[in-house]
Amino acid sequence: MIDLRIIRERTEEVREGLRKLNATAPIDEIIAADERRRALLNEVEKLKAELNQRSKAIGRAKPEEREALIAETKGLGEKIEELDTQVQAVERELNELLLLMPNMPHPSVPVGEDESENVVVRSWGEQRDFDFQPSPHWDIGERLGIIDFERGVKISGSRFYVLRGLGARLQRALITLMLDIHTKEHGCTEIYPPYMVKEECLVGAGQLPKFRENIYRDAEDDLWLIGTAEIPLTNLHREEILDGSRLPLYYVGYSACFRREKMSAGRDVRGLKRGHQFDKVELYKFTTPETSDDELEKLLADAEDVIRRLQLPYRVVQMCTGDLGFTAAKKYDIEVWAPGCGEWLEVSSCSNCGDFQARRANIRYKMEKGARPRFVHTLNGSGVALPRTVIAVLENYQQADGSVKIPEALLPYMSGFTTIGPPLQ
Repeated sequence: MIDLRIIRERTEEVREGLRKLNATAPIDEIIAADERRRALLNEVEKLKAELNQRSKAIGRAKPEEREALIAETKGLGEKIEELDTQVQAVERELNELLLLMPNMPHPSVPVGEDESENVVVRSWGEQRDFDFQPSPHWDIGERLGIIDFERGVKISGSRFYVLRGLGARLQRALITLMLDIHTKEHGCTEIYPPYMVKEECLVGAGQLPKFRENIYRDAEDDLWLIGTAEIPLTNLHREEILDGSRLPLYYVGYSACFRREKMSAGRDVRGLKRGHQFDKVELYKFTTPETSDDELEKLLADAEDVIRRLQLPYRVVQMCTGDLGFTAAKKYDIEVWAPGCGEWLEVSSCSNCGDFQARRANIRYKMEKGARPRFVHTLNGSGVALPRTVIAVLENYQQADGSVKIPEALLPYMSGFTTIGPPLQ
């Protein structure tokens, strides 16, 4: 959520930010609602001051004058109560409008219309030169008996699959490797979060009301399935005032993720690229405003470290303003090369959200006792997402005989298996 004072006092700057984002938002409605709210509050304050004066006058009045003064005072009290009700209604309207406002882009973000104008910051690793035609992961998985698309659809419908045998073990090994790296070497505290959260948690993380159509919900208990561990990690400290001397706080959480993928209908219908359920290891930080820019670079480096350990060729792409999304002020994507698909696949988005989520979830900090609380800055990034990392491993490590070599970094987690070969006939 954007500070209302910024919208009020720097309106044209906010309008320009929206133009850069190629986004729309109810700026005029917010300003109008804010003006109504302030006018009502001003009127309430005047009436309360008058009520206070009349109350004092009653105490000084002669007995025969008091009845008339009390009647006038009662009328003032009723008017104040009526105006207070109007203020509450306008404040609810104003808050609902503010929740529709996207975050403003960081000054360093390149201006662009859409993803075609994103900027490749750097690349790492060499794309493998195959002496045979590399296969896409959906062919590799079915040939090796480690991905069962047919039974996934039979069980749950389109965009679901079953990982079998060493396919399931490979994914579990990747998860464990990531958690070990982030907890043992990057200083993160591991969190196992709930996969279902209250509606206010989605509002706090910036998922509601914007992405309502893509979120699974249990209507009976009014709980929502998470699309990313970012949501519960954001809300770990919702409505709290943190000890500033403990910042930054680093967290890492593994979770299953659930998304309806309505916005991607017709896209990436083959393979593992875009499913309704997938696994992800998520990195999350709570920082002071002064350190958040540097912490974003560290977060990105921590996510890159996982891909380097797996020896997968990748590139880092900075999102332009038109591809930032709703919550991020600045964002980088890490994309791995998938030679069978012949494309770059996003495995991580690392974002600095500034105080956008903190305002929605009311997360603040104090550097010292008696100091005025300030909103923290929050950062998040996949560390990394599993389906596409599995794709990259299968396609980059496939061998001419149809097997898949296990990356060296995963060998300690694969119970002695060094390759994934065809199933026994």
